[in-house]
Amino acid sequence: MMRSFSPNREAVGELGDIDGRPVVLHYGDVGAEYAALRTGALLVDRTLRGRLRLSGKTAREILTGLVTNDVTALEPGQGGYAAALTPKGKIVADLRIFAGDESLLVDAPPRAFPGFVAMVKKYVNPRVAPYADESETLHDLCVAGANARLVLAEAIGAHSATLGTLPAYSHIVADMGGATIVIARTPEVLSDAYDCFVPAEAHEIFRAKLIDAGARPGGLVAWDTARVEAGQPEWGLDIDDTTIPQEANLDELHAISYTKGCYVGQETVARVHFRGHVNKHLRGLVFEGEEPAPRGAQLTDDTARSVGDVRSGAHSPRLGAIALAMVRREIEPGATLTATWEGGTREGRVVRLPFPV
Repeated sequence: MMRSFSPNREAVGELGDIDGRPVVLHYGDVGAEYAALRTGALLVDRTLRGRLRLSGKTAREILTGLVTNDVTALEPGQGGYAAALTPKGKIVADLRIFAGDESLLVDAPPRAFPGFVAMVKKYVNPRVAPYADESETLHDLCVAGANARLVLAEAIGAHSATLGTLPAYSHIVADMGGATIVIARTPEVLSDAYDCFVPAEAHEIFRAKLIDAGARPGGLVAWDTARVEAGQPEWGLDIDDTTIPQEANLDELHAISYTKGCYVGQETVARVHFRGHVNKHLRGLVFEGEEPAPRGAQLTDDTARSVGDVRSGAHSPRLGAIALAMVRREIEPGATLTATWEGGTREGRVVRLPFPV
């Protein structure tokens, strides 16, 4: 196939950190990394996310009792999106759940994973449903972009059509020299994307194969830009344990079942759904100028009334300065809000999520 990137396996990235742990921000050209999502394939190391495996005959039933979606309905090879909640219905973690033949792999954002593990330790008897933290032994390499399935198919020796027909969060298993790789289609950005769960000892070999097949290494800046465009909240930045699932648009993201059995925090979620509404929710903001207002900037309407605050921001090559914001529900798309922070103000226009393609 024609490569969209001249491979450089030894590229050195600019580092940042998440809670003190290093993460690559970019490899020197954020614009080119973002462009790979549109016209090529971007390779992002997402190993910093946490992974917990639950096993045993009752694992599905037990996990269903801890999260907002119906895990018992998942067949091997299927997956789903869900949230784990406090008893008062606030988000402990948002989760990706992948069902295997004999176990469940549960994947969570880095800032949320410790809280989810603590919840599992509190509610799950390991003698009934054994669980193990596989964050160190199982890594996550994500390939996303217009050519993601072509690059991935070449790297694993599969047919791209097989990858293209996978429903959201469904996955296949591939063998690479004796190493088992789980490849899941993940809808967190507006481009085609696949998270590849690979044994730690095979990480560098598989990464090199993906680069040789045409993937461009990329970092958190390009990924976060795409995430914000897609309206995908990040726990610890856009949502946390003060957020109700419907405030985070988890309904629209298919993370909630209203027909399954009881689970921790269900009463709050059900009451909002059947009897009322939330008072605030995530929306998008498009700012004038090159940069969005910073996270935490306070938002006011044209009467100077406080109506919310700015969460994740990004500079989108397509859309300009954009951000996610938590705003009061009565603020309609198209409204202009003023963001104020120490040292500046900026106006932003409210839009529904995801941002326009």
